[in-house]
Amino acid sequence: MELLPSLLAGLKAVDHRTVEQEFNVVRSESLTLKRELGLTTETGALKENIKKNRYKDILPYDQSRVVLSLPTGDSSSDYINASFIKGASGGCRYVACQGPLSSTVTDFWRMIWQLEVKVIVMACREIEMGKRKCECYWAAAQQSAAFGPFTVGNQGESRPNEDVVVRSLTVSFQQETRSVVQYQFLSWPDHDVPYETGGVLDLLERARTSQGVHSSPLMIHCSAGCGRTGVICALDYIHDLLVTKHITAGFSILKIVLELRRQRPSAVQTKDQYQFIFTAIISMLERFLQESDQQLYSNLPELKKPEKKTTRPASSVTRSSQQLNMNDTYAVVNKPKQPHLSAPGGGSRTFPATHHYDNDPTGAPAAPIYSTVKPRAKQLSQSLSASPIYDLAAPTNHKPTEGADLLTAAAAADDDDDYEDISSSVPDTTSFCSPGGIGFNCRVRKPRGPRDPPAEWSRLER
Repeated sequence: MELLPSLLAGLKAVDHRTVEQEFNVVRSESLTLKRELGLTTETGALKENIKKNRYKDILPYDQSRVVLSLPTGDSSSDYINASFIKGASGGCRYVACQGPLSSTVTDFWRMIWQLEVKVIVMACREIEMGKRKCECYWAAAQQSAAFGPFTVGNQGESRPNEDVVVRSLTVSFQQETRSVVQYQFLSWPDHDVPYETGGVLDLLERARTSQGVHSSPLMIHCSAGCGRTGVICALDYIHDLLVTKHITAGFSILKIVLELRRQRPSAVQTKDQYQFIFTAIISMLERFLQESDQQLYSNLPELKKPEKKTTRPASSVTRSSQQLNMNDTYAVVNKPKQPHLSAPGGGSRTFPATHHYDNDPTGAPAAPIYSTVKPRAKQLSQSLSASPIYDLAAPTNHKPTEGADLLTAAAAADDDDDYEDISSSVPDTTSFCSPGGIGFNCRVRKPRGPRDPPAEWSRLER
C-alpha cells in the first residue's frame, strides 16, 4: 500500500513523448519475442481456415489459441480466431476473440459452451463507420434464435448508463440450459479510445461482479480481438495486481502489454490505446486509494463522548411510572359482605353469598373478580398544548388596557380550582368569551380587589 502513492505520482509524471517512445519499444520488442519464442500462426493460415478470420493479418498464435473440442453436426473443425490469456495470478483468465462472422457464429457458441463462459464483454458495435464489425450472435429482447444446434434466448436488456447495454442470455444445447451475461460497450470507436475512463472501469467492475468466483475465463472481444480487447485485458490484469497486492517497485505497463502480446498478436494496437491505459490506471489508483482510506477510517474506533445523564424529579418519575402501570393493571374488586337482613317472623339471618371474596376470612377460596382500572380522565387544561402559549378567547370589541391582563388570564388558565367554567350553552354577550363560542378557557375574571369607598364615607360630619 505504501508503494501506490509513489506509483501514482510516477504515472502522472509520464508525458506524451515518453508514452510514444514506450509504444515504439512495444512494437519492436513484439517482433523480437515472436522470433525468440518461435510463435507461429500456421493453423490460422490454413486454406480451410482463412475464411474464418475477419482480418488476414490478425491470426492467433498456435501456442495459445483456443482449440475447439466440442463436436457438432454443423462443424467439426477445431479452429476459431481466439486466444487464451493468462491473468495476474496465472491460469487462463481471459479469452481474447475476434467478433464472430456469419460463418463462425456456431463455432463462437461452441467455444462458449465448451469453456462454460459466464460473462462476455463486447467492446464494439455491430456496425461502425458503415462497416460490419461483428455479427449479431444473440436474439432480440424477449425472443430466441437458433445458431446451429444452440438456441440462444434473450431474457431482457437494460441500460445502466448511455455507454453500456446489459443482456441476460440463455443458451440451450442437448437438453441443458445455461445463463450468460453480455456487456456491450457502445462508446469505444475502432482504432480510437473512449472520451473518458470512468465508463470502461465501471464496465469492468460490473463484469467482475457477474463473474463472481466462477473459474471460467472472461470472454472479451471487439472486431479483431486485439486493440480494444487488449486494453480491457490490461486494465483488468492490473486491477488484479492491486487487489492481490502483487504490484512491486518494478511495475511497468510496458512489460504487461508485452506479456499480453506474447499470447495475442497486436494486443493494444495503437499509441492512443497505450496512452489510454496510463490514463485509466491513474483513475483506478485514485479510486483504490480513496476506497482504502475510507475503509481505514471506518475501522478506527470512534471516540465516544460521555453520555449526559438527565435526572428527573423523583415525583415526576414516580407519577409517570405509576400512570404507566395503572393503564394496564387489573385490581381485585372487593365488595362488602352481604348485610344481615331481618327474617320473616323475627330474628335475623344471613343470605348465602353467591361469591367468596378475598377479604372474607370464612369464605372458601374462589377465583377473584377482576375489572379494568381506567385512568382518571384528564382535566381540560391538561389536554391543551403544553407550550406556554395560551389561547385567550375574547370578544372582538374587547381591548386589554394593561399588559397585566394577559398575565392574569394565563394564570387563570393554569389554575382550575379557583375559577368556574362557563358553559357555552348559556348565551351571555357580556361574558369574557366571544359570542357563540364553545367556552374553552372562559373564566370568571379574578376580582381586582376592593373598590375605593365612596367619597361621602370619608366626608367628615360637622
